[in-house]
Amino acid sequence: MRVGFVPFPFVTLVTKLAVFVVPTVDASESPKPQKAQYTLFNPTPREFMREMNTDRPDKTESPYTVDAGHFQIEGDILSYTYDRYNPAHTDRRIETVSIAPMNLKVGLRNDVDLQLVLETYTSVRAHDIPTGAVQKNRGFGDVVVRTKWNVWGNDGGPTALAAMPYLKLPTNQDNLGNNSVEGGLIFPLAAGLPADWSIGLMTQLDLNRDNNGGGHHPEFLNSVTFGHEMIGGLAGYAEFFSAVSMDAGSDWIGTVDLGLTYGLTDDIQLDAGINIGVTRAADDLNPFIGISWRF
Repeated sequence: MRVGFVPFPFVTLVTKLAVFVVPTVDASESPKPQKAQYTLFNPTPREFMREMNTDRPDKTESPYTVDAGHFQIEGDILSYTYDRYNPAHTDRRIETVSIAPMNLKVGLRNDVDLQLVLETYTSVRAHDIPTGAVQKNRGFGDVVVRTKWNVWGNDGGPTALAAMPYLKLPTNQDNLGNNSVEGGLIFPLAAGLPADWSIGLMTQLDLNRDNNGGGHHPEFLNSVTFGHEMIGGLAGYAEFFSAVSMDAGSDWIGTVDLGLTYGLTDDIQLDAGINIGVTRAADDLNPFIGISWRF
């Protein structure tokens, strides 16, 4: 790894945060309801459900799971990506439009949910400016199956941690993927900060196919995001994201991400944001709007 956050300092940071924000016990506080008995077929009652938490719109995953027996849909309504500032310094413009990519979630237990990530329709347009040649690829993308296990903090506490293994299945059309099975493991952490700020951190290890197709290599993704409630149901976040590949000749990816969320109801959240590339290997701009719905 050349640049970016690394997993080992992350583990140290998790330990320090957990110690720093250990709460004092309030004897007057009412005991939390026991929810271990609730499952997919014995749903959590509405009065015991957690506040809605989502894995979007930032890239930092949430450590909180969907309550047992309940469902949640999270996705972009529309996402547009523009990239011209590339590592090869070629005069080539790539534009990508994604329509309704979504993450379908279901709570299996109080601390475990299952997720199915679908790239429903993607259109990629690559324009070689000197020659005028245009290449278009359109269709359904890959499918990712994930599960999230909350290690602690699901139903309260100053911190929360989860483990999320995943597997990518090569279901893409029209060469929109590398036609390889890939997988990885994600560790998201959330913690409260003073003055109603919150922090989220994520470290992720992927095992991906080499660009030349000869084998597999590890990739390390890390991010940190800061969030704050503004007024009513409106909140905002600022995030830094880093991806470093061990594949030969790869350049590291860095983005600065900004966005807003608005809680329309207890079960519906709207969001909008923009991801801005700060390295040549990153996409230059990625504005989007999205929605999350729990039921």
